[in-house]
This record gives sequence, C-alpha cells and structure tokens, in this order.
Amino acid sequence: MTTAVRVARALGLARSLAVYYGPFWRRRRLTRFYRQFLSPGDLAFDVGAHVGNRVSVFRGLGARVVAVEPQPHLMTVLRLLYGRDAHVRLEQCGVAATTGTGTLHLSARTPTVSSFAAGWIEEVADDPGFARVRWETALSVPLVTLDELIDRHGEPRFTKIDVEGFEQEALGGLSRPLASLSFEYLPAAVERAVACVERLTALGDYRFRRSRVETHSWWDPDWVDAPTMISRLRTLPDGRSGDVYAVRIDGRPPDSDHLAARAAVGQSGGSPGSTGVSGSASSAARRPVSQSVRASRSSP
Repeated sequence: MTTAVRVARALGLARSLAVYYGPFWRRRRLTRFYRQFLSPGDLAFDVGAHVGNRVSVFRGLGARVVAVEPQPHLMTVLRLLYGRDAHVRLEQCGVAATTGTGTLHLSARTPTVSSFAAGWIEEVADDPGFARVRWETALSVPLVTLDELIDRHGEPRFTKIDVEGFEQEALGGLSRPLASLSFEYLPAAVERAVACVERLTALGDYRFRRSRVETHSWWDPDWVDAPTMISRLRTLPDGRSGDVYAVRIDGRPPDSDHLAARAAVGQSGGSPGSTGVSGSASSAARRPVSQSVRASRSSP
C-alpha cells in the first residue's frame, strides 16, 4: 500500500467517524426510526456495519447485534468500540449467495462504497455522485451466507443490509423469510433493488416502504406490495438513493407477536412532522409498523 493510499484511508476513516457519530440529532432520529423494528432482547444483523453507528443505535434499543464487516481497518474500529460488549458479535467477512472467497474492491477515500460487486462499480461509474470515487486496491475476503449467520447466532428480528450493490447476492444466501429487513437502492443501479424485492417475494409475503438516504423517515406514506414498490423504484423522480424496508406479514404475522407493540416513529420525543410526510400520510407514518402493514393488506 502506497503512502498516498494510507493517507487517503486515514482521512476516509476519520470522515466516516465524524459523519456517522458526530451529529447528536442523527442518533435521536435513528433511535426513533428503528424502534419500529426492534425491542429489548431482539436480535439484529448489521450487514455492512462500516464504523458501527447502527450497532450503537441497536444496542441503545436493547437489542443484541451481529455486526458483519469485511474491511480490516473498519473491523479494527468495531473491535475497539464494541469488542468488550457481550451482546455484540463481530464477523469479519462478506455475505453472499454461497460460502467461499470474494474480491472486495476498496476505496480508500470513501470506504462506504467499497464493494464486492464489480458490475455495480461499472454501473455507477457515470453517476455524478461517484465522479471522484476510485477503487484503488482489491482484497480477498471470506464469504458466508445469511443462513450460516442465522445458524451461528439465531434468527434476527431486523436485518440491515448495506453492501454497495451486493445486496441481491447477500439475499441469495437466505432460504427463509425474515421478520423485517432493509436494503439500499441507488438510481444508477435500480434493477439490483428490484431483484431484491423479487427475491424477498419468493421467500414470503412482504410489504415494502422506502426511506431516502440518511433521512431516517418514511418517504412512502404507507406499506405497499411488491409490484407497487417495483414500479416506484423504476420511476424514481430524482437521483437520490435510499433504503427499502420490508416487513413480512405471513408466517408469524406482525399483529400476533411483539412487533405489534412497536412504538410509532415520533412517539418518543419526536414531533409529528418528524416522519417526513404531512396530513393523513403523516398519521399513517406514525402508526406502528404492524398497523400500517395490516391496512396495506386490503388496499396496497
């Protein structure tokens, strides 16, 4: 590794720590948002944990966490921050459709976009948001499946997947419908998000909803079925990325287990406007996840 790459990596890491841990109001929004999905004692998977700010929020909600991160220098940070927490398990690997070894393309200056997906890197190369991104080095990294992680640690109540274009492959290693999860979408590579919706639909009966990047509030006013979400992803009105959230409504219905007791966004210190929608849509967004999903079953 050259000196220039080392300096870029140090600066990139410092930037990530400042961005994801710095603003105190971000933590409050994250806590309100994820309280919809997690309660004390639940298990959460953070796949693509980066510097671990979601780990911190999940632990603040009383959840146990499995944090998966393939980048060695980021895993060093995670060990320093969470290595002594008995309720956090750290996995230094990638997640894919099959067990094996993968090539991780590393971006020193912007470690958040390091990726196993060479095709995704090509797809986003012309996106203005990636104009200054360079993937200077590559690293061989062990890969496991979500099924293997579940066998090791148990089935999660919520799974966050943010692996820069490799989400479809990660879901390919899952053979059971999970209660709730999220995955990233990017306008320049939107068909990858569509494939994730289709994969989840093949596993179980889900409803979907979007949150724009780092807003931690709902963009869609309510939960919708897979065809509606696919249509919305393919007709994005702007170039902003975000995350798709999915809640399973078959198997263990949300209204029959403790997901039904989730507090709504904004009910713990947030203002009614914190959901990012207004009017009747705001009322829907403030309902517990289970209530919104139940309503969507009859009118998606």
